[in-house]
Amino acid sequence: MEEFAALIDALIYTRSRNEKLRLIAEYLQTTPDPDRGWAMAALTDGLDFKAVKSSTIRNLLKERVDPVLWSLSRDFVGDTAETASFLWPEPMGEVAPPPTVSKAVDALGAMTRTSVVGELPRLLDRMDSQGRYALFKLATGGMRVGVSSRLAKVAFAQAFDVVVDDVEEYWHALEPPYAQLFAWAADGEDPPDTANLPLFKPFMLAHPLEETVVDLADYAAEWKWDGIRVQLVHVAGETRLYSRSGDDISATFPELVDALEIPAVLDGELLVRGDAQGGEKGGAASFNALQQRLGRKTVSKKMLTESPAFVRLYDVLSLDGEDLRGLEWEKRRKRLEALLPRLPDSHFDLSELVEARDFDHLAQIREGTRDDAIEGLMLKRRDSLYVPGRKTGLWYKWKRDPLLVDAVLMYAQRGSGKRSSFYSDYTFGCWDGDPDEGAELLPVGKAYSGFTDAELKKLDKIVRQNTLNRFGPVREVERTLVFEVAFDSVHSSKRHKSGLAMRFPRIHRIRWDKPVHEADRLEALRALIRD
Repeated sequence: MEEFAALIDALIYTRSRNEKLRLIAEYLQTTPDPDRGWAMAALTDGLDFKAVKSSTIRNLLKERVDPVLWSLSRDFVGDTAETASFLWPEPMGEVAPPPTVSKAVDALGAMTRTSVVGELPRLLDRMDSQGRYALFKLATGGMRVGVSSRLAKVAFAQAFDVVVDDVEEYWHALEPPYAQLFAWAADGEDPPDTANLPLFKPFMLAHPLEETVVDLADYAAEWKWDGIRVQLVHVAGETRLYSRSGDDISATFPELVDALEIPAVLDGELLVRGDAQGGEKGGAASFNALQQRLGRKTVSKKMLTESPAFVRLYDVLSLDGEDLRGLEWEKRRKRLEALLPRLPDSHFDLSELVEARDFDHLAQIREGTRDDAIEGLMLKRRDSLYVPGRKTGLWYKWKRDPLLVDAVLMYAQRGSGKRSSFYSDYTFGCWDGDPDEGAELLPVGKAYSGFTDAELKKLDKIVRQNTLNRFGPVREVERTLVFEVAFDSVHSSKRHKSGLAMRFPRIHRIRWDKPVHEADRLEALRALIRD
C-alpha cells in the first residue's frame, strides 16, 4: 500500500502528462499481481465499495475529533479525504503493518454499512497520513489525481510495449484485477479470447474544426445530433448497449437491447422520440427529454411509452461476423445503408448526409441548425478507416456557435482536486423582470470552466471578500459581478425556481465593466426554449 500511496502523491503534484505516464508505467512494471491490477482499477474508476462513502468518513472523524475543528479544517482544505487523512488520530500501542493494495481491497469489499464503523478505523490505524489519503481515495472512488481512464491505459501500453487500442478492446472483457491482461502484456501469453463476447469497441472520435477549411470532395458532412453517443453490440445471441466511455447502459434502455437481433456492432446517437419544431411527428426530442431517462436503474412502463429511445446510426463496425473497421468510410456507409431495412424502423434510423455546393454553402447550412436535436455538423474523410481515438485529419466536429447571456454571480463553491482550495464553481442568475423595480435575481445555471488560472485567483478573492451568507460548503456572494455565459441550449425545468435549465454552460468572459442591473432577464432566456 505504501507504493500505491506514493504513486497517488506523486501524480497529484505532477502536471506533466509524460511524467504521469512514466510514473504509472514504472509502478506497473515493478509492482506484483494482483496489487497493480487493483491500482489500475482504481485509476480507471473500476472500483465501487458500497459501504464506504464520504459521509462515512465524515461521521468517523466527528467521533474522533472536535466536530467544530473538523468543519473548520474541511472548509479550509476543501477536500474530505485530505482533511481526514491528517486529522485521523494516531493509534495507541502497536498496530499491524500496512496492508497490500489487494488486502485493502478485500477488506473494503467485505465491509457492510454496519461493520464499516468498526472495520474501517482498524484499517486506517495501520497507515500513515499518506496511506490513509490513498485508502480514502481508493474506497470512495474519487481519485481526482489528474489521470483519465484513457491516460492510465496509455501508461499500461507504454509499460509493456503493447498497442493501446488492443488494451482498450481487451479491457472491457475482463474484471479487476485484470490478471489475463497482465499475463498477455507483461508475460507474453495469448491475448484474452473475446471472439464470442458482446464487447465494447473503442470509438473513433473527432477533432474540433476550429479554423480548418476542408474540401467537400474529400469529406462528407452529416448532422451532429444532440443525444449521447452509444454503441450497440450483438454477439452470440447477446446484446449490450454501451456509452461513450464503455459503460454498460443496457438496463436503462431495455427496448434497444431487444431491438437488435443481427450480429453487428453499430455506432450511433441515442435519442428519444418527440415532435420536432418543424412539425415532424416522432422525430428526435431535445436533450432535455433524453436526460429524464439517463442514469435510471429502473425504467417505468410510462417512461418507455412517453419517451421511447431510438438510435440514429452513424456507422457499422461489424456485421454478420465480419469486422468492417478496416474499410473506408464510404464503403462502410454503403453497408450501413444496406443494413437499415433489416432493422426495425421503430428503434433505428440513419443520420442523413448534408449536401452542399462547397464549404461556404455548408457554413450557411450550419447557421440554421439551432432547432431540434441538432448540435452541429460532422465532417468525415471519405477514405477514413474506423480507428480508435482522435486521429488528425480524419473526422472533424463543427458545433454550432454557442448562445450567450449576461448573468450575475450569486453563489460559489469549492472545486475538487487541484481546485479544492479555490471557490471555482459558480452559480449565476438573471433578473425576473426589471431590477430597477425590485425584480428578483433567480439562478439559471452553474459553471466551473471558461476562465484562466489568474482569473480564478481573482474570482476566489472576490468570493471571500464579498460573502453574504454560508450554507454548508456554499457561499452566497454580494451581487457585484457579471459573467457572459455561453451555453448550447436552454430548456424548461421544474427543478429550478427560474423554470429554466441550461445545456453545457461555461463562462465565456468576465464582464468586469458591466453593472449588474444590465444583466439579462429571464424573458430573454425563455425566448430561446426549444422544448
